[in-house]
Order: sequence, then C-alpha cells, then structure tokens
Amino acid sequence: MRLFLLFLICFQLNTGLAQDSQNFPPSENPPVVNAHRAMGGIKVDGKLLEADWHDAEAVSDFFRMEPRQGGNYLYDTRVKVLYDNKNLYIGAFCKDSIGRKGVRVQDLRRDFSWGENDIFLVQLDPQNLKQYCVSFQTTPYGNQRDLQNFNDENTDNDWNALWSVRTHRTDSGYFAEFAIPFKSIRYEQLQATDSVAWGITFSRLARRDYEQTVFPAIPQSFSPYRMTYAAQLKGLEVPDPSANVRIEPYFLYQYDDVEQGGTNASEGDVKLGGDIKWAINPRSVLDLTFNTDFAQADVDRAVNNLERFNIFFPERRQFFLENSGIWAGAGSRSIKPFFSRTIGLQGSFNAEPARINGGVRYTMRNEDQAIAGLYIHQAETPNSTAASFGVARYLQNYGQENNIGVMVTHRLDEQSRELGTQKSNNTTLTVDGLVRPRDELTVTYMVSGSRDNSNDTLGLAGSIFAAYSTNKFYAGWLTNFVSEDYNPDMGFVFQKNVIWHNPGGYFIWRPKNIPWIRRFDPGAFFNYYHDASDPGNFQQGSIYLFPIYLIFTNGSFFQYAIFPTWQNINFNFAPLGISIEQDNYYYTRHQINFNTDRSAKFSLSGKLNWGKFYNGTRTTIEGGLRFAPIPHAALTVDYEFNNLEKLGEGNENLKTHLTTIGSRFALSPRLQLSAFYQYNTFDDQGRWNIRGSWEYRPLSFIYLVFNDNRIDNLERPFEEQQLIGKITFLKQF
Repeated sequence: MRLFLLFLICFQLNTGLAQDSQNFPPSENPPVVNAHRAMGGIKVDGKLLEADWHDAEAVSDFFRMEPRQGGNYLYDTRVKVLYDNKNLYIGAFCKDSIGRKGVRVQDLRRDFSWGENDIFLVQLDPQNLKQYCVSFQTTPYGNQRDLQNFNDENTDNDWNALWSVRTHRTDSGYFAEFAIPFKSIRYEQLQATDSVAWGITFSRLARRDYEQTVFPAIPQSFSPYRMTYAAQLKGLEVPDPSANVRIEPYFLYQYDDVEQGGTNASEGDVKLGGDIKWAINPRSVLDLTFNTDFAQADVDRAVNNLERFNIFFPERRQFFLENSGIWAGAGSRSIKPFFSRTIGLQGSFNAEPARINGGVRYTMRNEDQAIAGLYIHQAETPNSTAASFGVARYLQNYGQENNIGVMVTHRLDEQSRELGTQKSNNTTLTVDGLVRPRDELTVTYMVSGSRDNSNDTLGLAGSIFAAYSTNKFYAGWLTNFVSEDYNPDMGFVFQKNVIWHNPGGYFIWRPKNIPWIRRFDPGAFFNYYHDASDPGNFQQGSIYLFPIYLIFTNGSFFQYAIFPTWQNINFNFAPLGISIEQDNYYYTRHQINFNTDRSAKFSLSGKLNWGKFYNGTRTTIEGGLRFAPIPHAALTVDYEFNNLEKLGEGNENLKTHLTTIGSRFALSPRLQLSAFYQYNTFDDQGRWNIRGSWEYRPLSFIYLVFNDNRIDNLERPFEEQQLIGKITFLKQF
C-alpha cells in the first residue's frame, strides 16, 4: 500500500510538472527554407562575396534554446542556401558585437568537442525519415565535425563525409561557407512529378554566453537533431543519384623494437590495404575493407579500477565506428551483444592486435526499415586462432518514431594445430526496440540470448529503459539483466549473474533573476544489484544523491554528492591487488567536483572523493589543467591520486599516482601534431604516443606515429617502441 501511495504521489507530481514543461509539439505546417540555384561560380573562401549570395533570401528567425527557452537572444544568425549541379552550399553569418575578440575555439582538431567552442551546424534529412539525420558543423576557424544521429538518441561522431568548409572572421562576427557535394548526400531518385523537399535544421552555439539558438523552433529538452521538428528545404534541382564509389587505399611502414630482460627483437613491415565504399543507391551502402589497418587510431588511457565491474573502453577504429549506431545495444555501455572491439585482437580487449584479412559491411535504411550486415575475417596469430565474425541486423520502423529490431551475431574460431585448439562457435540472438508515445517519453528495450558450443551453455541478458524529459525535470528508470551463462563472444557485459535497477531523476531550475546560473539540477539516482540466479541474494546498493548540481552561464560547473553504499562481498575481490574479506559492508562517501569555463584560454577541473571504503578508507583526488592561449596550441595536464588506508584482509596501505601530459599544435585544421605521456605508479608503466597528421586533400592523410611503452616493475623490464608512417588517398567517383 505504501509503495502504491508513493507511486501515486510521484505520478501526480510529474503530471503537474508536465503541464508546465514548456515542451511543444512539431508544427503541422513546417517552415520552408528556399534554396536558390547559383548562376555564377561559387568560390568556397568563407567570405560570401558572390552576387548569388547577395540575392539569396536569408533565414534569420531563430529560436533560443539556451540558456533560457524562447525570448530575445543576443547573437543574430543569418543563413542562406544555394546549389549548383555538384554541390549544396550553406552560407551563414554569425553576428557578434565584439567580432574576433569574442571567438571561443579551443583547438583546430577535426570532430571537436561540443560545448567548448563557437559552433554553427546544419542537419539534413534528405529522405525525410524523421528518425535520422546527418550533421555538418564548423567553428569560426573552419574545423570540421560531421556525424550521424539516430532518433535524437544515438550519435556516430566518427562518421566522415567528403565536404569542405571555409570561414572568415571579422570585427562584427564570422562567416561560414559549406560546400557539400550531392555525391555525399544520399537522397531518393525523383519521379517526374516529384519536387525536392528535405528536412533541415540550423543551430548556433555562441559559447561566450552559452547561447544556443536553432531554426526552426525545437524545445530546450531536445536537440537540433530531433528531425520531427525540421523545416522543409525546397527549391532544389538535384542531379540523379550517382553510383558514388569511394576508394581509400593506404601504404604503411611500421618498425617495432622490443626489449625485455636484455633480449632485443626488432622488425620492419610494409603493408598495403584499403577500403572501398559503394553507395549502391541512396538507401544502400556497401563497404569493403582489405588488410585493414588502424595504426592512426587513438590509444587507450590507463585506468586504475577500484570497482567490481568490468571497465568499458570505447571503440576508436574508424571502420567500425561508422554506422555503429545501427546495431542493437549501440547506446549502452553495460550490455552490448555486438562490440566491435572483440574483432582484431588476440584475446581480451587490451590484447595485442591481430591482422584483419578483410571484411564487408552492408547497410540499407529507408523510412520503413533498416538492414545491416557485417563480416570480418581475422588471421591466426601465435596467441589466437583465425576467426570469422558475422552480424546481421533488421530494424522495422512503425508509427512516427517507433521501431523494433532483431540482430544475430556469430563468431567461429577455427581449429589450430599449432595452438592445440578445436573449432568453436558462439551465437547471440537479440530483439530490441524504441517506443516514443510522446516527445517527452522514450522507452527502449532489449532481450538477448547467447549459445556457446564450447561448453554447450545458453544465457540470457536484457535491459529496459524509460525516460521522461522536459524543460523542468528528468525522470528515468533503467534495469539491466545478465544471467550467469550469458556469453557474447562478440559483445561486452559489465558483469554476469546480476540484475541492476537504476531509477532516479532530477529537477531543472533555471533562475530568472540570477543571470550567472544557467541551471540548478538537484536530484538522486538509486542503484540496486542482486543475483540473477537467486534474486534474493543482494550484491550491492548505493544512492547517488546530489543536492548541489550547478551549471553556470559561462559553462563552469560545481557539484557536491553523497554516496551511501551497501556491499555484499561473497566472491574473491582484490581491487588493485588488495584482497577484500568476504563480508557485508556499509559506508558513506562524499564527492566534490568542478570545472571552470572550458572555452576559456585557461581552465581547471577537479574532483575530490573521500570517505570509508569497505573496512578502510579511500581518498581520490583528480585534477586537470588546460592552457590554450590560441587555437593553434594547447597543453593539458591530468592527475589522479588514490590513497587507500587500512584496507582489506591485511589492513594494507596503498598510494597510486596516474599522471597524463598532453599537447596539440596545429598550423591549420588540416596540419596537426599531438602528443601525450602517461605514467602510472601502480604498475610502473609509462607510455608515449606522438602523432602528426596532414590532410593534404579532403579526407586524404599522411600520418607519422611514434609509440613507446615501458613497464619497470617486472622481473624482466619491458620496453616496446613503434614507429609508423602511413599514407591514405581518397578518391570519390
């Protein structure tokens, strides 16, 4: 009865708040953006001097999303759209009363971070799917960022298209001029009676005052990627969709030098390979990869794990990142039936790479459905057998923004006489979906089963997530379930034999009379873990209570949180090598974290976490510094200190220091040098990564990479050095 009354009170509260949520539905008659044919040549120089730009009509009726919804805004933006036989052109003037002095740009890298820079962005939905868009973004210095977004939920930040942009900074603002080839935009073949109408939105972030405006109007609780609110781009006379073949061969030389215990081995290797992308039609794309190489991918940073859960390291390799949002579980970091990091490695996620002989990926998406498939063959190594990886996906859309899908993965590890292993295979079958009965409410679900023939076991996992988001509050519930025998050999799970419930929410208060506070979001989330095999067996519980959660107008942030925690340690558990006695524990921890304005030339961040920890105490201090005096140069320093006292069965003391120093230098957005050094006192491991890149033509690169990895605390100290030179060339037909 008490639970029913509590639910009733919460329902009434949410209903009352929803009535004042300030959300509004999409317009039944979307506004129209008219594109004009360019009668003369367009030189993409960021100045918009041609007569065609002067004559085109401008879109200027933007809507303020941040820091307050609606009303007058400080930064005017004017956007015009042109086209010719090859390109769609977007021209924008972003007005700023102090011009060049007001520009906020942290660095010149591609695929820059949202929220740290001045940004202008345009979203296109050429097939009017309402559930998908591509976004092209730039800063006042002409950095490029492009991405795919699905349902305003999942984002593929590493999708790359062939396009160009140039900018020009003045004393009254900055210009941005985009040239997006029609070959890079996938749209339908027109019938004789058809007229072109694409979904389109524009947005701008003026970072100095964190003012975000959008056209057309979209509620503050969503993003410019919510294409159900899109305007209609009309007036285009587009060429017939072409075959659109893109080839990207590479040449690579890699030199490795390994020394351990006085023994030295060195080897040089030349590799040739590449990728081919064929847009069969506007809905279907076929990708082929041969002798695949990821030498230029970012390396993982070291982590000291003090928790009982597996650490998730995100995918960083470009071939697997593109279109990754289409797979079931793409937005989860807890249960992923398919996780591409299992491909191309000799065993676990942190193992040495294994050669990928080749692979193929097919994706098809239209307004009714999506189909995708992936096959990769991995070569045998001294530590792992040859293996084949396959994924098949079908997704059916229904209603306005709902879908249901099925996915099958299959991994076949081949027999190896050299390694003494037998053939084995692993299969998963997953059903998932998204339901959005109203704009504020999103529900996602997933059920996945696995079968492993090596031990003939069947396992089950699943999740359900519901979120209600308005301008006034957020409420959500997540439940993840993983059985003891669920084993996705091509996937990732945070833990086995567990059911995790995570309800919670927060209020959103935007004070009208305190201009330096953008948001105050107090709230709480509850975490409860118990066995899947025996639901009565408690594992862990905690409350994440944050009575102070302040986001300031300049983007700085301050939080105080408290974590009451209950632990049942009934298994062998030894964080950082300290064995914890099997027992029940209760302790409370506190946390303060902050960051200053990340768009400023000098910014700081910090976190202090302290309190009891099992039978001992733990203090964790994290600090970060970034100095970016100009967008062409930036220096970062990050530090983590753990102090464990009287912990575990032996009342042990342990101190760890993890230091990371990074730098980035750029002559332009296309010529850059980055480096980082990291040292972890826990295992006396130090690593260097230095990478230079030159984009000598659009999406064609020259890379120089140096890696150095040393571990000093072994009986036989280990050192590995690697020098890589790589040239890629992209040609689109």
